[in-house]
Amino acid sequence: MKKTRRVLLLIAAACLSLCALGPSLTAHAQTINVFDAPGAGTGPGQGTLGIAIHPSGEIAGASIDANSVWYGFLRAPCGALTTFDAPGAGTGSGQGTTPWAINPAGKIAGQYIDGNGVYHGFLRFANGTFTTYDPPGAGTGPGQGGYGESINAAGEIAGEYSDASGVFHGFFRAPGGAFTTIDAPGAGTGPGQGTFVATVSGITAAGAITGYYFFDGSGVAHGYVRSPSGTITTFDAPGAGTGGFQGTYVGSINPKGDITSFFVDANNVYHGYLRTREGVITTIDAPGAGTGATQGTQAENINSTGTIIGNYLDTSGVNHGFLRTTRGTFTTLDAPGAGAGPGHGTTPFSNNASGAITGFEIDANGVFHGFLRTREAEDKP
Repeated sequence: MKKTRRVLLLIAAACLSLCALGPSLTAHAQTINVFDAPGAGTGPGQGTLGIAIHPSGEIAGASIDANSVWYGFLRAPCGALTTFDAPGAGTGSGQGTTPWAINPAGKIAGQYIDGNGVYHGFLRFANGTFTTYDPPGAGTGPGQGGYGESINAAGEIAGEYSDASGVFHGFFRAPGGAFTTIDAPGAGTGPGQGTFVATVSGITAAGAITGYYFFDGSGVAHGYVRSPSGTITTFDAPGAGTGGFQGTYVGSINPKGDITSFFVDANNVYHGYLRTREGVITTIDAPGAGTGATQGTQAENINSTGTIIGNYLDTSGVNHGFLRTTRGTFTTLDAPGAGAGPGHGTTPFSNNASGAITGFEIDANGVFHGFLRTREAEDKP
């Protein structure tokens, strides 16, 4: 159950000025700017997605065009967008380039899918040049290969690869290109099983890596954190279910070592959680979250101040974003134009140290649009 890989973007919509901002909403002391990349498709499952946000407010994301091809982009704080394609990226439906993380130096990590449906990792430098790579052991068949998920300030990349048997293994890539494989104890060894790394912020500046292994022999997900020295500690959130596709997932680690994501209980309801560096786990249920199967709360990212962002699914099947401060207070985030029907709504994806948030909304027609939400006074940790 990887994080959403349906991302879409190309370059900002037709604005009179290259640095013009999209429509904004100021309600409940919030300012949310919505943006669309030029060339982004306008059909269901197409459009624009904000994924990772730089400390200065730059956004790395992706777009899906009318032919369902993916393109990477970088959006400047002023709103100007630069699109890019990794060398070798395919141009068929479902192929193309997807960024997943950006570090303080402006280096972007992600993966591209080639014309044969094989995944390859990439590193894009701030000057626009690329290094592409394939982790040792990565498969070369359709749906196999390497995924770059997270990058830290040192340029170290964490991700996973699918081998020739369809089993996933985590990896650590040093700036010089050396790889270390990561296999969590108890990780499954069947197709689609194995070890995964958290997207956007799955590796700290010190080199600690977090993620989940999926499955064990019973089809249950479990969290893990790997220390810089290579020691792996596994964990399960209290209340996590023990049935197929239930259990504990991991989405983000901050510089302090605090981890956030969600778990699925025995009734298939989602609950967010916060795990401190010391291993104490607190359940997070956003006000308004539904309590039926597949409803509930999913925490996505935690920044250096401990502020958590994510989304919750209400009883009508609509997504709403949320922000949770360290005091435990919640603010609901609904981007302007977000649909109000099942499967529609707002999903924050990452937040930086300054409190800026990026993500995407899905409108009433099933089209994705990126957004930037700036920090407000009530966001204080």
